[in-house]
Amino acid sequence: MTDPTPLEGDVYVSPRYLAGLPGHADPSFDPVKHWPHHHLDDGPFQTVVTSPDHRIKIGWAGDDYDVWRISAAEDALSRATWTATFNQNTPPEIVHGLTSALAREWSTDTDSFLADPSYRWTDAVQPLLDAGWERRPLAHGTVEIVAPDGLAGASIDVVGTGPDRETVELWAGPKGWGTRAEAIFTARTPKHLIAATAAAFVDPTPVARYKNNLDPRLAQLAQLTPVEPPKPPAPTPLDVQQTAAARRRPPALGTRSVPRWSTATLPPAAPGAALSARRR
Repeated sequence: MTDPTPLEGDVYVSPRYLAGLPGHADPSFDPVKHWPHHHLDDGPFQTVVTSPDHRIKIGWAGDDYDVWRISAAEDALSRATWTATFNQNTPPEIVHGLTSALAREWSTDTDSFLADPSYRWTDAVQPLLDAGWERRPLAHGTVEIVAPDGLAGASIDVVGTGPDRETVELWAGPKGWGTRAEAIFTARTPKHLIAATAAAFVDPTPVARYKNNLDPRLAQLAQLTPVEPPKPPAPTPLDVQQTAAARRRPPALGTRSVPRWSTATLPPAAPGAALSARRR
């Protein structure tokens, strides 16, 4: 039997978009762990993960404000067609929504992660609408969609022009350096990739965190559930067979303490002792 994977955290956080960054980005890189990793000593990024043909780049800054920068280009040397950035308060489980979609789609003979066949802005945020998030009226060229709890939303620029303008922002948490999570996508980002990220926002699965590492304001707003110790794994058929065999085995005979009486004669008394006894 193998031990269950240890859980990094003592509480489950729900909704997950209030969980913040746990101090590492592991979940976001799990889908692309088989891609080339480049560890850099200079520049804004500590690590850059690329697709094998270098058309997709995932940069991790670590100690910056925008800690993830993800982009895709027509070839390894071309300018990025689109860019997505995630700030330091974004849970890596949400970034996982985008990186897992890229890992599924990438191949040397496809460009679905570059082309955007949809012209409807609603396609980018359809998972939010399906989850019951409220669509507010158009104001100043922007459509706002807000979660039922008012603690997350999306802003979509529907009138701006320019291929590099920031058209979609997914956000969560109250405004502030340590609380507001932001994911921003430029205009030519395929809407199905934005939707994959939005789906990670509304995924009801809670995420594990250490309570002491949570921002106190997020901890007050989120629902925290203590993590219960993992249950012992179920016995294998071999375990059951060995246990049954042990029960059928007859008990070993025990030993019983038996008093042993000495048959040795006492040694003769010393001469001086015998003489003293006669004089009494």
